[in-house]
Order: sequence, then C-alpha cells, then structure tokens
Amino acid sequence: MPCPLERGSPVVGLRVLPNLVDDRCAVGVDRALLPPAGNTAGRGGRPEKHPRRLVLDAIFYLVTGGIAWAALPHDFPPHQTVYGLFRRWVRAGSWAQIHDALRDLVRVYEGRDPAPTAAIIDSASVRGADTVPTRSRGYDAGKKVNGRKRHIAVDTGGLLLAVVITVAGIQDRDGAHRLLTALRTRFSTVGHIWADGGYAGRLVRWAHAVLAFGVEVVKRTDDLAGFQVLPRRWVVERTFAWISKRRRCVRDYETLPEHHEAMVHLSMIMTMSRRLARTGDW
Repeated sequence: MPCPLERGSPVVGLRVLPNLVDDRCAVGVDRALLPPAGNTAGRGGRPEKHPRRLVLDAIFYLVTGGIAWAALPHDFPPHQTVYGLFRRWVRAGSWAQIHDALRDLVRVYEGRDPAPTAAIIDSASVRGADTVPTRSRGYDAGKKVNGRKRHIAVDTGGLLLAVVITVAGIQDRDGAHRLLTALRTRFSTVGHIWADGGYAGRLVRWAHAVLAFGVEVVKRTDDLAGFQVLPRRWVVERTFAWISKRRRCVRDYETLPEHHEAMVHLSMIMTMSRRLARTGDW
C-alpha cells in the first residue's frame, strides 16, 4: 500500500520488516509533522540527500530490534545521518507532535473526545546500559534496579498522555510532581487521576490545591492472596507492556534522558499506527 502522504516519492527496495513500513504509511506519519530541512530556512546549505521515509524506516527498525545505531543495515542511509536527524527531531519536539496527532486520531476513531478528562499514573524503573552516564542514573533500592525511571500518565484506554524520565532512585511521589505538572500544562480538561498506594499522602493534597486534580488512590486488598486485577491500575501496566514490546525500550541505552523519552514516544507511535492501519477507514 503506497504512503498516501508521500505520493511521488522515490521507491527504494528494502529488505526490512514490511509491516513497519506499511503500517506507518497507512496513518500518514510524514514530513508534514517533521521540521523543514535545514536548507529551506534561508541560511543556505545542501538539500537532504536521503528520503525522509527511508530515515523514518531506519529509526523504526532500530527501535523494534533494539540494535545500536552503527548496526543499521546498509539498505538504510548511513547511521550518522539517521542519528543526526533523529537528534534534530528530538530537539524540535517532533516525536511528541507525531505521537499526539496519532493519539487524537485513535481517540476520535473510538468515538471519544480528543481531550481526555481522566488519567492513570504510574512509574517503572528500567535498567541502564553502560551508555547511560552516572549523572543521569540512580539506584532503585525497592526494585534493585540501577538506571532510570519512567513516570507516565495514560488515559482510560491506555494511550500515553505525558512521560517524564528521572533517575531510578527518585521516589514515585516526587517524580509525580513533575509528571502532573506536565499533564496539567498539556491538558486543561483532565480533572481526575487514579494512582496506586505509592502516591498517597502529601501528593494528593498538593495536586488538589495547586493543580486542581482529584487524585484517587487504588489500594490492594490485603486479605486477598495471589494475583488480582486492580481497577484502573491494570490499564497503565498494560501501557508499560506496550512500550516494552520494542526491544530498544526494554533497557535504557540512551545517553540523554530526552532521547529515552523519544524512544517511549516512538514505541507508542508504532503501537497506535498499527491500530489505525487495521481500521482501514481513518
């Protein structure tokens, strides 16, 4: 299926995973949501040599396979070029814009308003590789994990609303201050938050007084043994599973926390693009 937003673009034979290419094109992840090329800003410079679709394919291939930048197959542009454009688009906030556009499409297709009114928050510690510098990593004594921690807020369907990356040693309540602040900055419509017992206490009072959030703590029942599905909390746990389906997100290989955040957005972009591609009538 040709990409509807890139008709006329050069066709390049790729020996890569075809479903990554088809699903991405089916939902229109194209140059309209990416910053313009450097030579179009009026400061001169050479035009981009490689098609952006090819660069996007290379980035998606890396996120799915969890490989190093230098290990990209030769069918793609040089890894220095791919990483350079990835880094430029991170600075421009392009991955977050693409992610938000797809999330709104998914919500509209499901018959919901693009602006959510409730969210679920949680965090997960991720082991850091040796490429993660000491200044941006920490030790989570509870989970015995040395690396970084992902703090995420999702809607009631599990779609990502906000993500904050911190050192793993930070308490959930302290990281939630930054997460809820980011959530309020982006969504004025959200009024109710579900969270687990780790967020109880002063955070509930602070969120109500400062950000006008009503935080409901969903606690585990102590008299029940074994596994049990807790209301609302299972939704955010499923989102963590969606993110970890991409091998680049199973561990943290990123030198910069901003790049880690971009990898989370990319994983959710691929998840939502597949969902939209299956509908066929978006």
